This record gives sequence, C-alpha cells and structure tokens, in this order.
Amino acid sequence: MTEPLLVDRTDAVATLTLNRPSAMNSLDVALKEALRDTLAELETDRSCRAVVLAGAGGSFCAGQDLREHVATLESGAGNPLDTVQAHYNPIAARLANLPKPVVAAVRGMAAGAGASLAFLADFRIGGPSTSFLMAFAKVGLAADTGASWTLPRLVGHAKAVELLMLAEPVRADEACRLGLLNRMVDDDEGVLPAAQELAARLAAGPTVAYGAIKRQLSVADAGTLADALAAEAQAQAICGGTTDHRAATMAFVNKQRPVFEGR
Repeated sequence: MTEPLLVDRTDAVATLTLNRPSAMNSLDVALKEALRDTLAELETDRSCRAVVLAGAGGSFCAGQDLREHVATLESGAGNPLDTVQAHYNPIAARLANLPKPVVAAVRGMAAGAGASLAFLADFRIGGPSTSFLMAFAKVGLAADTGASWTLPRLVGHAKAVELLMLAEPVRADEACRLGLLNRMVDDDEGVLPAAQELAARLAAGPTVAYGAIKRQLSVADAGTLADALAAEAQAQAICGGTTDHRAATMAFVNKQRPVFEGR
C-alpha cells in the first residue's frame, strides 16, 4: 500500500510530501491523520530544526477529497464535517505553533484546505504553475484549516473577503504581489529544491529564537501593545538562556561566524 505521507529526513530538515498525486494530493482521512500525527511527533523532535511541506507530482494539494466526502454524505454514517475538529483544526494548530520554521513548496494548484495548509507555513515558495483557489464557497462551505485567520493577515481583510467569497484562482505573479508567495522560482522543477535550500538555511539557525519569533507574532497579531511587550519579555528571557545566544554573542565580539545548535 502506498504511504499517503512521505517523510524524508536530510540532516535537520524533515520534508513531508503529500503523496496522492493521482488525486492531486487531496486530503482523505488517511492522509489527514498521517499529517496530523507526524506534525505532533516533529514538534518535540529536537533533531528536526525545519520542515518542508510539499506535494507529489504536479500539484501541491487540491484540498478535501470530495469523493470521500460525498461517499460519507451518502452513507449517512456520521457527520462528514466532523473532520474539521478531528483533523483540520489539529493540523492547523500544529503548523501554526510548530516551534521551528515551516517552508511550503507550492508547486501547481493549492486549493481549499490545501491553500490553507500553505498559508500556515512561515515561507511559501512557488513556480510558474503555482496557483491558489479558496474553493470552499464553490461547494457551499465556509473557510477552514485556519484560512479565516491566515488570509487577512497575509492580504488584508477586504482581499480575504474577495478571495473567499468569489473563489477565483490567484496565479503565481498575483500571489507574489499579494504576499501569498514569498518567493517564486523560474522553473516548477526548482520549487522543491528552493524550499529545501531555504529550510536547510533555517535549520542551521537559532531554532529557539525562531520559535519565539513565531509565538511573538501570534500574540501581537491579536493582542495589544502591552500583550506584545509581555510576550517579548518572556521570549527574551527564554532565548537569553540558550547556548545559541551565548555562543553567538561571543562569536560576534570575537568577529567570528556563529554556529547555532538549536538549543
């Protein structure tokens, strides 16, 4: 049986590949459970210092597997939207709060929950064929997998309303302009290598500080200045006690290149 999620470890980088290329890597229960559980494992795995999220074949992820969804609807066996609580919410929370950088290699289409997964990454790398489609309204649904939280932060409230309600595709150039992509390479074949190269660079950096930066921004997005200042004070107290901070400070004083160990 083909594994729905491929996990490749290269040094401190874990590449997670959604592996249902014949179905545009759409998310069935097996793939959602594998992704949810793997992210939970990586959260506490100190040997992993950066994560790449990719899709097999020519697509990133087409979102929910609608064939499976229809089968569940027709069977009458339970509520098919229970998957939001069982799968999509835990996956979104894990990706957003992972205490290490996440890079999405968005080759081809990222639709529905697939686009939502990409938006939860800290960096998104695309190519000429990259496109995003907030397809939820096309099937009479609202957003999920964190899109109602990530999209306004990436493109602003008004544009988020447009993307979610009109459900029109956003091509690569426009995605770059809007901030849905951080970088775009010239060739689709270069999307994954570029994402892995960036992840390797991040994996060689101060992992604890990166995790703290992610937490700070999450607090600041929803909070007051006082909340942000309190989060900054807490983060600096944690980072100030790390081996990386001490070693990097000494390296700076001695005009040497710092070597970060992620602790």
